[in-house]
Amino acid sequence: MEILMASTSPSAATVSLKLMIDPKSNRLLFAEAGKDFVDFLFYIMSLPVGTVTRLLGKQATVGCIGNIYGSIENLDDSYFLSAPEKDMLLRPMLTNYAANVAFLLPSMQSSTHTNLYKCASRRCMNVTFEYNSRCLSNSTHGSMYQKLTFVNPTNGVPYSGGDADGGFVKGGVAYMIMDDLTVTSVSGTTIITLLKEFNVKDVSDLEEKVIAVGVNEGVELLKASMQTKTVLSSVFLVKKESSVKSEPLH
Repeated sequence: MEILMASTSPSAATVSLKLMIDPKSNRLLFAEAGKDFVDFLFYIMSLPVGTVTRLLGKQATVGCIGNIYGSIENLDDSYFLSAPEKDMLLRPMLTNYAANVAFLLPSMQSSTHTNLYKCASRRCMNVTFEYNSRCLSNSTHGSMYQKLTFVNPTNGVPYSGGDADGGFVKGGVAYMIMDDLTVTSVSGTTIITLLKEFNVKDVSDLEEKVIAVGVNEGVELLKASMQTKTVLSSVFLVKKESSVKSEPLH
C-alpha cells in the first residue's frame, strides 16, 4: 500500500490526502494519509484558543469565544495589569511542535513579549516575563533580572518529511482518517469492517481522489473541525473537479 508523503518542493507547501469515495451516493468512506497529515491534525490540539480565534476570525468561532477575544481587543490598556498581559492573550506563543509539523496554517506572529528573566542563582530554574520581579525560590528570594532569550523555531520553518523532523506519530505507516477526523492505523480488517458498515459490496466501485492539502485547506479543516462531524466531506467533496486527481480503483 502506497504511503502518502509530504511534498518536498519548497514552493509547494502541501501534503497528500487520499479520499475513498462511493460515487453512487457521493459519500466519503474514509481517507488515507501519511505521517505529515496526521501530525497536522494532532498539532491542532496544541493551538491556544487565542490563536484559533485569530485564524478563523471572531465570527467563525464556536459559542462566545469570539466575544471574549473581542473584549480583550477593545478593553483599554489601562485596565490590564501590564502591557504583556493583553498582548499574550491576543497573540499567545505557539508551541515549538510547529517546527516539526506540516506547515498547513498561516504564519501567526506570537506575542512580542518573549523575553524571559531569572535570578542570579545558577541552581534556580524559575523564570518570568516580568523584569525585576521577586524570585519565589526558597534558596534565593532574589530579584529576577537576568535576561534569557526565548527562541521560537516555529517562524517560517516548513515541514520537510521524515521521522528525523519529529512531530507526533511514526512515519512509513498508512493512517486511516474518518470523516469525523477519527484516526486509526490502516488494516485489512478495519477496511473490510468499514465496507460492510457502508454496505459496499464491490470495492472496484469505489473512487479514489488524491487531494493536495495546503494552507487554505488547513484553515478550512480547522474551521470545519469545530462546526461539523463530517469534516472531510464538507471541505473536500465540494471542491472543483479541476483541483482533484481522480482515478478508479481496479
